[in-house]
Amino acid sequence: MDDFDPTLADPPATERPSDPRDPFLTALGERVRSLRARRGLTRKALSQHSQVSERHLANLELGVGNASVLVLRQVCRALDCPLPELLGDETSSSPEWALIRDLLRGRSEDELRRGRMALTDLYGQSGAPDARAQRIALIGLRGAGKSTLGRLLAESLDAPFVELNTEIERVGGCSLPEIHNLLGSAAYRRYERRALEETIQLYPDAVIATPGGVVSDPANFNLLLGHCVTVWLKATPEEHMARVMAQGDLRPMAGNREAMDDLKHILAERTPFYSQADLQLETGGKPLEQAFAELRRLVEPMHRAAQGMH
Repeated sequence: MDDFDPTLADPPATERPSDPRDPFLTALGERVRSLRARRGLTRKALSQHSQVSERHLANLELGVGNASVLVLRQVCRALDCPLPELLGDETSSSPEWALIRDLLRGRSEDELRRGRMALTDLYGQSGAPDARAQRIALIGLRGAGKSTLGRLLAESLDAPFVELNTEIERVGGCSLPEIHNLLGSAAYRRYERRALEETIQLYPDAVIATPGGVVSDPANFNLLLGHCVTVWLKATPEEHMARVMAQGDLRPMAGNREAMDDLKHILAERTPFYSQADLQLETGGKPLEQAFAELRRLVEPMHRAAQGMH
């Protein structure tokens, strides 16, 4: 395998198609060839391991083979690499990324959490523990009670209340629907980031009601986790839907017979992220007074202790 293998070298110019190739397919082919070289495999050996024909692999490496996902999966298995690496994921961009990824592979959720917190501290992405405890951020799906309970909690703690959606609209200069419909999700996430950064900078002591989708952006969620004590307000999908509609917003049901299925799917996908919160509070089936009393008992001692340290 250490001898020179002509199939690992760049293809001769005569093999290259005269027409411009798609940049994505070209880059994909180069990554396949690079990974194959790193593993010391000939194209024939890769063909045998992946059960993909040599001609198909040659076209793939030249950037002219529009391979199916199943074929790419077979190639990944043969190269012992994850599919994102083949597609150009950021974690494939350097040897250090590859080594870090290998250290994390197979770790439990608790081990990964400790690793994330250590990296957050190492790179200065988190505030001091006492400063962090002075900001209480409520997370969860729409209809969880973040705004209602947040205002009550802020009053009880004698702290400012911040509705992050309002701050996003201020930063963006228009309403949330306009941001989403006219500017797109990328712009929304930028405004969300700026609003969160400004809130952290301006309010050393606050109760923050966050948008339900704040967990969808890793950078923004990392920022929130690093500078606030987070509380996940939990409820069933049926309760989320009923609360939103009780507020007079019938849009969740308008023209969408599968709204409840969609809501359940969203909650299921976000639950692993919501679960990263420092604290959790089940609000389902509880009157407002009971949910608020439990929330206050959950965070007030920690908040008061942090204030006493300043």
